[in-house]
Amino acid sequence: MTIHSIDTGMFKLDGGAMFGVVPKSIWNKLNPADNNNLCSWALRCLLIEDNGRLILIDNGIGDKQDEKFFRHYYLHGDATLATSLQAKGFYADDITDVVLTHLHFDHCGGSITKTGDNLVPVFRNAKYWCSKDHWEWAVTPNAREKASFLKENILPIQESGQLNFIEREKRGISTGKMDRKDSGIIPSLSYYFADGHTESMLLPKISYKDRTIIFMADLLPSIAHLPIPYVMAYDMFPLTSLNEKKAFLEEAIEEDAILFFEHDPVNECCTLERTEKGIRQKDIFKLSEI
Repeated sequence: MTIHSIDTGMFKLDGGAMFGVVPKSIWNKLNPADNNNLCSWALRCLLIEDNGRLILIDNGIGDKQDEKFFRHYYLHGDATLATSLQAKGFYADDITDVVLTHLHFDHCGGSITKTGDNLVPVFRNAKYWCSKDHWEWAVTPNAREKASFLKENILPIQESGQLNFIEREKRGISTGKMDRKDSGIIPSLSYYFADGHTESMLLPKISYKDRTIIFMADLLPSIAHLPIPYVMAYDMFPLTSLNEKKAFLEEAIEEDAILFFEHDPVNECCTLERTEKGIRQKDIFKLSEI
Protein backbone atom coordinates (compact mmCIF):
# COMPACT_ATOMS: atom_id res chain seq x y z
CA MET A 1 0.00 0.00 0.00
CA THR A 2 1.03 3.59 -0.74
CA ILE A 3 -0.80 6.68 0.44
CA HIS A 4 -0.52 10.20 -0.92
CA SER A 5 -1.52 13.64 0.34
CA ILE A 6 -3.47 15.41 -2.40
CA ASP A 7 -3.49 19.22 -2.33
CA THR A 8 -6.52 20.79 -4.04
CA GLY A 9 -5.78 24.39 -3.08
CA MET A 10 -6.72 26.74 -0.24
CA PHE A 11 -9.82 28.72 0.67
CA LYS A 12 -10.90 31.22 3.31
CA LEU A 13 -13.52 31.02 6.03
CA ASP A 14 -14.49 33.33 8.86
CA GLY A 15 -12.14 32.82 11.80
CA GLY A 16 -14.85 33.27 14.41
CA ALA A 17 -17.02 30.63 12.76
CA MET A 18 -14.10 28.21 12.63
CA PHE A 19 -13.34 28.56 16.34
CA GLY A 20 -16.82 29.00 17.80
CA VAL A 21 -16.81 30.46 21.32
CA VAL A 22 -13.01 30.84 21.46
CA PRO A 23 -12.14 34.58 21.54
CA LYS A 24 -10.34 36.10 18.61
CA SER A 25 -7.54 37.23 20.93
CA ILE A 26 -6.72 33.52 21.29
CA TRP A 27 -7.51 31.98 17.90
CA ASN A 28 -5.89 34.79 15.92
CA LYS A 29 -2.54 33.63 17.29
CA LEU A 30 -3.23 30.14 15.92
CA ASN A 31 -4.38 31.10 12.42
CA PRO A 32 -4.11 34.86 11.84
CA ALA A 33 -7.04 36.49 10.07
CA ASP A 34 -6.94 39.01 7.23
CA ASN A 35 -8.68 42.41 7.35
CA ASN A 36 -12.01 40.72 6.64
CA ASN A 37 -11.63 38.35 9.60
CA LEU A 38 -11.02 35.47 7.20
CA CYS A 39 -8.43 32.72 7.73
CA SER A 40 -6.83 30.48 5.10
CA TRP A 41 -7.55 26.76 5.26
CA ALA A 42 -6.33 23.79 3.25
CA LEU A 43 -8.44 21.57 1.02
CA ARG A 44 -6.28 18.48 1.53
CA CYS A 45 -7.41 15.04 0.41
CA LEU A 46 -5.94 11.54 0.68
CA LEU A 47 -5.23 8.94 -2.00
CA ILE A 48 -4.79 5.26 -1.13
CA GLU A 49 -3.09 2.98 -3.65
CA ASP A 50 -3.60 -0.66 -2.71
CA ASN A 51 -3.86 -3.96 -4.59
CA GLY A 52 -5.33 -2.53 -7.77
CA ARG A 53 -7.61 -0.05 -5.99
CA LEU A 54 -7.10 3.70 -6.09
CA ILE A 55 -9.21 5.24 -3.35
CA LEU A 56 -9.67 9.00 -3.07
CA ILE A 57 -10.93 10.39 0.24
CA ASP A 58 -12.80 13.67 -0.34
CA ASN A 59 -12.05 15.89 -3.33
CA GLY A 60 -12.21 19.58 -2.42
CA ILE A 61 -14.47 22.33 -3.78
CA GLY A 62 -14.21 21.61 -7.50
CA ASP A 63 -14.45 24.21 -10.25
CA LYS A 64 -18.03 24.23 -11.55
CA GLN A 65 -19.54 26.96 -9.34
CA ASP A 66 -19.95 30.49 -10.69
CA GLU A 67 -17.74 33.50 -9.97
CA LYS A 68 -20.14 34.84 -7.34
CA PHE A 69 -19.85 31.61 -5.34
CA PHE A 70 -16.07 31.56 -5.44
CA ARG A 71 -15.85 35.23 -4.41
CA HIS A 72 -17.19 34.21 -1.00
CA TYR A 73 -14.40 31.68 -0.41
CA TYR A 74 -11.30 33.30 -1.92
CA LEU A 75 -9.75 30.20 -3.47
CA HIS A 76 -5.99 30.56 -3.68
CA GLY A 77 -2.86 28.50 -4.17
CA ASP A 78 -1.52 26.88 -7.31
CA ALA A 79 -2.69 23.30 -6.70
CA THR A 80 -5.82 21.68 -8.10
CA LEU A 81 -7.20 18.19 -7.72
CA ALA A 82 -6.27 17.30 -11.31
CA THR A 83 -2.71 18.64 -11.13
CA SER A 84 -2.03 17.01 -7.77
CA LEU A 85 -3.27 13.63 -9.02
CA GLN A 86 -1.16 13.98 -12.17
CA ALA A 87 1.89 14.81 -10.05
CA LYS A 88 1.47 11.35 -8.50
CA GLY A 89 1.07 9.77 -11.94
CA PHE A 90 -2.72 9.40 -11.94
CA TYR A 91 -5.78 10.74 -13.73
CA ALA A 92 -9.44 10.96 -12.76
CA ASP A 93 -10.33 7.86 -14.79
CA ASP A 94 -7.84 5.81 -12.74
CA ILE A 95 -9.77 6.31 -9.49
CA THR A 96 -11.69 3.17 -8.49
CA ASP A 97 -13.37 4.47 -5.32
CA VAL A 98 -14.28 7.89 -3.93
CA VAL A 99 -15.01 8.01 -0.19
CA LEU A 100 -16.94 11.13 0.85
CA THR A 101 -16.59 11.90 4.54
CA HIS A 102 -19.66 14.14 4.21
CA LEU A 103 -21.39 16.21 1.57
CA HIS A 104 -20.51 19.78 2.49
CA PHE A 105 -19.34 21.56 -0.66
CA ASP A 106 -15.70 21.84 0.41
CA HIS A 107 -15.44 18.06 0.75
CA CYS A 108 -17.37 16.79 -2.28
CA GLY A 109 -17.45 19.61 -4.84
CA GLY A 110 -14.77 17.92 -6.93
CA SER A 111 -17.03 14.88 -7.40
CA ILE A 112 -19.00 16.47 -10.24
CA THR A 113 -18.07 18.66 -13.21
CA LYS A 114 -20.11 20.56 -15.72
CA THR A 115 -19.89 19.49 -19.36
CA GLY A 116 -22.00 21.82 -21.49
CA ASP A 117 -25.32 21.90 -19.69
CA ASN A 118 -24.78 18.52 -18.04
CA LEU A 119 -23.49 17.69 -14.57
CA VAL A 120 -21.44 14.50 -14.71
CA PRO A 121 -19.10 12.58 -12.36
CA VAL A 122 -15.44 13.55 -12.57
CA PHE A 123 -14.45 9.97 -11.67
CA ARG A 124 -16.25 8.02 -14.38
CA ASN A 125 -14.93 4.60 -13.40
CA ALA A 126 -15.29 4.95 -9.63
CA LYS A 127 -17.73 3.81 -7.03
CA TYR A 128 -18.74 6.74 -4.83
CA TRP A 129 -19.18 5.83 -1.15
CA CYS A 130 -21.22 7.83 1.37
CA SER A 131 -22.86 7.13 4.72
CA LYS A 132 -26.51 6.26 4.04
CA ASP A 133 -27.72 8.23 7.06
CA HIS A 134 -25.70 11.24 5.98
CA TRP A 135 -27.00 11.07 2.42
CA GLU A 136 -30.59 11.16 3.66
CA TRP A 137 -29.69 14.09 5.91
CA ALA A 138 -28.05 16.00 3.05
CA VAL A 139 -30.77 15.59 0.42
CA THR A 140 -33.43 16.92 2.83
CA PRO A 141 -31.31 19.57 4.57
CA ASN A 142 -32.23 21.70 7.55
CA ALA A 143 -32.39 25.48 7.06
CA ARG A 144 -29.13 26.11 8.93
CA GLU A 145 -27.05 23.65 6.91
CA LYS A 146 -28.78 23.98 3.54
CA ALA A 147 -26.18 26.37 2.09
CA SER A 148 -23.46 23.73 2.58
CA PHE A 149 -25.34 20.99 0.72
CA LEU A 150 -25.37 21.97 -2.95
CA LYS A 151 -27.65 19.72 -4.99
CA GLU A 152 -25.38 20.00 -8.03
CA ASN A 153 -22.62 18.31 -5.99
CA ILE A 154 -24.84 15.55 -4.67
CA LEU A 155 -27.75 14.43 -6.83
CA PRO A 156 -25.71 13.72 -10.02
CA ILE A 157 -23.76 11.06 -8.09
CA GLN A 158 -26.95 9.09 -7.54
CA GLU A 159 -28.27 9.79 -11.03
CA SER A 160 -25.08 8.34 -12.52
CA GLY A 161 -25.68 4.99 -10.81
CA GLN A 162 -22.27 5.21 -9.12
CA LEU A 163 -23.50 5.87 -5.57
CA ASN A 164 -22.90 3.21 -2.90
CA PHE A 165 -24.06 3.46 0.70
CA ILE A 166 -22.20 2.69 3.92
CA GLU A 167 -24.77 1.55 6.46
CA ARG A 168 -24.20 2.25 10.12
CA GLU A 169 -24.80 -0.55 12.61
CA LYS A 170 -25.07 1.36 15.89
CA ARG A 171 -25.46 4.90 17.17
CA GLY A 172 -23.83 7.26 19.65
CA ILE A 173 -20.92 7.21 22.08
CA SER A 174 -22.72 6.18 25.26
CA THR A 175 -19.97 3.61 25.85
CA GLY A 176 -17.30 6.31 25.47
CA LYS A 177 -16.18 4.75 22.19
CA MET A 178 -16.71 6.04 18.66
CA ASP A 179 -18.90 3.90 16.37
CA ARG A 180 -16.86 1.96 13.80
CA LYS A 181 -17.40 -0.06 10.64
CA ASP A 182 -15.17 -1.84 8.11
CA SER A 183 -15.14 -0.14 4.73
CA GLY A 184 -15.85 -3.16 2.54
CA ILE A 185 -13.35 -1.76 0.02
CA ILE A 186 -9.99 -2.97 1.33
CA PRO A 187 -9.21 -4.66 4.67
CA SER A 188 -6.92 -1.86 5.85
CA LEU A 189 -9.64 0.81 5.60
CA SER A 190 -12.41 1.30 8.16
CA TYR A 191 -14.47 4.21 9.45
CA TYR A 192 -15.44 6.03 12.60
CA PHE A 193 -18.82 7.79 12.57
CA ALA A 194 -19.30 11.24 14.13
CA ASP A 195 -22.52 13.24 14.48
CA GLY A 196 -21.61 16.60 15.99
CA HIS A 197 -20.50 18.43 12.85
CA THR A 198 -23.19 16.85 10.72
CA GLU A 199 -25.15 13.61 10.71
CA SER A 200 -23.02 10.45 10.33
CA MET A 201 -19.79 12.01 9.06
CA LEU A 202 -17.12 9.44 8.24
CA LEU A 203 -13.58 9.51 9.62
CA PRO A 204 -11.55 7.04 7.53
CA LYS A 205 -9.06 4.95 9.49
CA ILE A 206 -6.15 3.39 7.60
CA SER A 207 -3.69 0.71 8.71
CA TYR A 208 -0.38 1.67 7.10
CA LYS A 209 3.19 0.56 7.82
CA ASP A 210 2.16 -0.86 11.20
CA ARG A 211 0.62 2.50 12.13
CA THR A 212 -2.92 3.83 12.29
CA ILE A 213 -3.73 6.97 10.29
CA ILE A 214 -7.04 8.75 10.80
CA PHE A 215 -8.42 11.23 8.29
CA MET A 216 -9.91 13.90 10.52
CA ALA A 217 -12.42 15.55 8.15
CA ASP A 218 -14.26 18.16 10.26
CA LEU A 219 -14.11 16.58 13.71
CA LEU A 220 -10.66 18.18 14.03
CA PRO A 221 -10.14 20.51 11.07
CA SER A 222 -6.65 21.48 12.26
CA ILE A 223 -4.13 21.02 15.04
CA ALA A 224 -5.46 24.25 16.52
CA HIS A 225 -8.76 22.46 17.21
CA LEU A 226 -7.27 19.84 19.53
CA PRO A 227 -8.43 21.54 22.77
CA ILE A 228 -11.84 20.11 23.68
CA PRO A 229 -13.76 23.46 23.76
CA TYR A 230 -12.47 24.50 20.33
CA VAL A 231 -15.59 23.51 18.41
CA MET A 232 -16.64 25.18 15.15
CA ALA A 233 -19.77 27.32 14.97
CA TYR A 234 -20.50 25.35 11.79
CA ASP A 235 -21.16 22.21 13.86
CA MET A 236 -24.84 21.26 14.03
CA PHE A 237 -24.55 19.79 17.53
CA PRO A 238 -21.64 21.38 19.41
CA LEU A 239 -22.03 19.38 22.63
CA THR A 240 -22.02 16.16 20.61
CA SER A 241 -18.82 17.34 18.91
CA LEU A 242 -17.29 18.04 22.29
CA ASN A 243 -18.10 14.55 23.59
CA GLU A 244 -16.93 12.93 20.36
CA LYS A 245 -13.62 14.77 20.56
CA LYS A 246 -13.10 13.52 24.10
CA ALA A 247 -13.85 9.92 23.14
CA PHE A 248 -11.85 10.09 19.92
CA LEU A 249 -8.71 11.61 21.43
CA GLU A 250 -8.64 8.99 24.18
CA GLU A 251 -8.84 6.19 21.61
CA ALA A 252 -6.32 7.84 19.31
CA ILE A 253 -3.70 8.35 22.00
CA GLU A 254 -4.11 4.76 23.21
CA GLU A 255 -3.49 3.53 19.65
CA ASP A 256 -0.63 6.01 19.12
CA ALA A 257 -2.55 7.05 16.00
CA ILE A 258 -1.42 9.57 13.41
CA LEU A 259 -3.96 12.31 12.67
CA PHE A 260 -4.18 13.56 9.09
CA PHE A 261 -5.70 17.04 8.81
CA GLU A 262 -7.87 18.05 5.88
CA HIS A 263 -8.00 21.79 6.63
CA ASP A 264 -4.87 22.68 8.58
CA PRO A 265 -3.17 25.35 6.44
CA VAL A 266 0.35 24.27 7.42
CA ASN A 267 0.43 20.89 9.15
CA GLU A 268 -0.49 17.59 7.50
CA CYS A 269 -0.04 15.10 10.35
CA CYS A 270 0.64 14.82 14.04
CA THR A 271 0.86 12.32 16.85
CA LEU A 272 -0.52 12.98 20.33
CA GLU A 273 0.65 13.18 23.91
CA ARG A 274 -0.91 13.92 27.29
CA THR A 275 -0.04 17.29 28.82
CA GLU A 276 -1.19 19.33 31.81
CA LYS A 277 -3.61 21.09 29.47
CA GLY A 278 -5.02 17.88 28.00
CA ILE A 279 -4.21 15.85 24.91
CA ARG A 280 -2.14 17.89 22.46
CA GLN A 281 0.09 17.40 19.43
CA LYS A 282 3.41 15.68 19.94
CA ASP A 283 5.31 15.34 16.66
CA ILE A 284 4.25 17.24 13.52
CA PHE A 285 5.27 15.95 10.08
CA LYS A 286 4.22 15.33 6.50
CA LEU A 287 2.48 12.15 5.38
CA SER A 288 5.40 11.39 3.07
CA GLU A 289 7.71 11.19 6.12
CA ILE A 290 5.93 8.17 7.64
